[in-house]
Amino acid sequence: MRLQGKVAVITGGASGIGRATVLKFIQEGAKVVIADMNLTQAEAVAVEVDSLGFPGAAVAVRTDVSAYGDVEAAVALAVETFGRLDVIFNNAGIAGGKALLDHDPEVDYAPMIRVDQDGVYYGILAAGRQFRDQGTGGVIISTSSIYGEQAAELSFTYSAAKAAVISFTRSAAYELAEFGIRAVAITPGRVGTAIINQFSEELRTTFASEQLRNKMTEPDEIANVVAFLASDESNVINGTVVHVDDGYSSFKQRLDLPTF
Repeated sequence: MRLQGKVAVITGGASGIGRATVLKFIQEGAKVVIADMNLTQAEAVAVEVDSLGFPGAAVAVRTDVSAYGDVEAAVALAVETFGRLDVIFNNAGIAGGKALLDHDPEVDYAPMIRVDQDGVYYGILAAGRQFRDQGTGGVIISTSSIYGEQAAELSFTYSAAKAAVISFTRSAAYELAEFGIRAVAITPGRVGTAIINQFSEELRTTFASEQLRNKMTEPDEIANVVAFLASDESNVINGTVVHVDDGYSSFKQRLDLPTF
């Protein structure tokens, strides 16, 4: 088990990529703090962990990542419960979009920046301080997006926040290397989470066609990569962006070519 003995905080751990990563980490031998705004759902994931034969391996805590005190408390809970911290997965985020000129800044800009951008900053800061004080190093993994590297429809704020995550990751890797801390960002493409699955079948088919396998990525597939990045097997991956987008960023669209 590649994460045996490691302790992780996973934000947004109650659903989607976060939940899949909680279960993957547990199966790989880790202890996990499930940090999520939805405490009821986070507690349900902790019960699920118990039922899989890993009693006490996960604890849930209500965490609003837009509040530094909450993120700091999740880190402190990991140390209090399991004795240390080795990994933080800054995964919590919100989505949504509107044409730029239709924005209400208090609705269409500020909330997303607080969660998707500030929440990652707070995770890097809180975990980085804990890793430094432990003197044991650690790993910071943060969820960016394909939208963090390109312009896209109705995504002015979302793209900006996800681009910031990439910049945070590079700067954190540079500044924290002396403490034995690695920082990595991942950029998912079209993942079959509740956010996307709520859309029409037609739109989901379009989303799937944007990836090379012509299908949506499963949360478990992202979790597999995150577990690898959290492990000692990836010690040489630092300060970089790992594309987990099934080729989304490699091409623009499929064409029905004429016969030549």
